[in-house]
Amino acid sequence: MKPHDTGQLARLSADEAWGAVLERDAAMDGRFVYAVRTTGIFCRPSCPSRRPLRKNVQFLADAASAVTAGFRPCRRCQPDGDEATPSAAVRAAERARSLLEAHPETAVSLEELARQVKLSPSHLQRTFTRLYGTSPRRYAAALRADRFKAELREAPTVSRATFDAGFGASSRAYDAAASHLGMTPAAYRRGGRGVEVRYATAATAVGRILVAATRRGVCSVTLGDDDAALEAALAREYPEALRERLDGARLEADPDLSRWLASAVRAAGLPAGSTAGDAGDGKLPTLADVPLDVNGTPFQDRVWRAVRAIPPGEVRSYSEVAAVAGVPRAVRAVASAIASNPVALMVPCHRVVPKAAVHSTGRPATPGSYRWGAERKARLLERERAAG
Repeated sequence: MKPHDTGQLARLSADEAWGAVLERDAAMDGRFVYAVRTTGIFCRPSCPSRRPLRKNVQFLADAASAVTAGFRPCRRCQPDGDEATPSAAVRAAERARSLLEAHPETAVSLEELARQVKLSPSHLQRTFTRLYGTSPRRYAAALRADRFKAELREAPTVSRATFDAGFGASSRAYDAAASHLGMTPAAYRRGGRGVEVRYATAATAVGRILVAATRRGVCSVTLGDDDAALEAALAREYPEALRERLDGARLEADPDLSRWLASAVRAAGLPAGSTAGDAGDGKLPTLADVPLDVNGTPFQDRVWRAVRAIPPGEVRSYSEVAAVAGVPRAVRAVASAIASNPVALMVPCHRVVPKAAVHSTGRPATPGSYRWGAERKARLLERERAAG
């Protein structure tokens, strides 16, 4: 059934409107409403209620049209409410995020945040979650945990760091640490003292590589020109950890680390002079199932999972990754999360390129920025295309 030929709804096909309903797309709120003939109720596209059968759905331009047609408004999404337009709702959610980022140490309720951006709490909750993949409360918690992490490195005491990060009690700070630091605040402030980090380095076709791991999985994969610089970077992240370099027989005695290192080397490409036998069957290794021990925010974790899902030999644009991660309007934040990826190759952020390079043939002229150098990114992409 075709949508009514009115306003913005006229520019949508029935399939596009139905897709927005299935995706609960808050960005479509205000462009149309959908009504369910069997219940007599009409809703916003983003309504959290159970999806109806397609055959029972009718699309209408707005709430007034739905009421005229004999439908009554849904009590959950209140499609007849005096809400902001979709563009205004998105702008309000963006202002809310800016407010949270400007003052991560200040706890603010959803009601107060909604009042500041002039949107109802329920609409802000729906729009914010749709845009950024998490609620305002959880987004604020992640920001506060990041602030706490920074304060632990600078403050003279854990108590001072707790206060400066906006935690009212030490128990809340320790709860946050369990989710975002992977260790207690005191241990993190001591530079990871007591945490065992074993690592090894090797040569690849794109330079030297360092793979480090804890008992839970790989915690760092870095690329560079020499081992000294790679080891120095690991030391800066965990200055007091029990870092142990494994070589030769000691590396062979650690089957997990040796396997992860070998897979990373094969993914990056064998160095010049390697024998054919070193390459195994010549296929790219599967790194998506390598266990990781990285501490990102919920938003970063969501983006990194989307990047890990990109098959070898393929590329995606930043906007495509944002869509897969469920945050299609947060492209800039997605790019920031990709840039902060601590495990090269394991989270293959080299497969994320500017939109113009997605459909290019051969080597992209501008593969985009890369934490470990644009030239390395281009060479990694060349290798994967050749191996594919």
